[in-house]
Amino acid sequence: MQTETGAPRGRRAGAGRPKTGKPNPIDVHVGSRVRLRRTLLGMSQEKLGEAIGLTFQQVQKYERGANRIGASRLFDLSRVLDVPVSFFFDDMPADAAAARVEDDDEAGASDERAAAAYEPDPMAKRETLELVRAYYKISDPSVRKRLFELTKAVASAAVAEAAE
Repeated sequence: MQTETGAPRGRRAGAGRPKTGKPNPIDVHVGSRVRLRRTLLGMSQEKLGEAIGLTFQQVQKYERGANRIGASRLFDLSRVLDVPVSFFFDDMPADAAAARVEDDDEAGASDERAAAAYEPDPMAKRETLELVRAYYKISDPSVRKRLFELTKAVASAAVAEAAE
């Protein structure tokens, strides 16, 4: 059913995401923090969804920033994940924090640049978490130390090569 303005009932005319279709950097950051905490707890998307009355697909969309998380849902997530609501905004990059939240179809060029320039914190990536878990599964401290030194050497070489 539609309102007099032609907008679907329950929504204001023009409400929603900007036409760019790109998620807002703040939504991406908050979603990455949800994913980080969920994976630190060893919880599946399905289990988290069940705990807050969602499907795992909806949790996926939250974690990617494709769907914005409302205040009541964020509160539910903070209780289930056992963190304060502020956790989801911790370590937010300055460019994401500076991004405006658009509620109409006129997305500013600065928002598009901020969304394109935003890169999630590498410490919040699943790859980083898996790497750290695998690293600490190495029981021999000398092997772990050699792997650590090797990784630093490879990174240094890559940085030096990129600078040339």
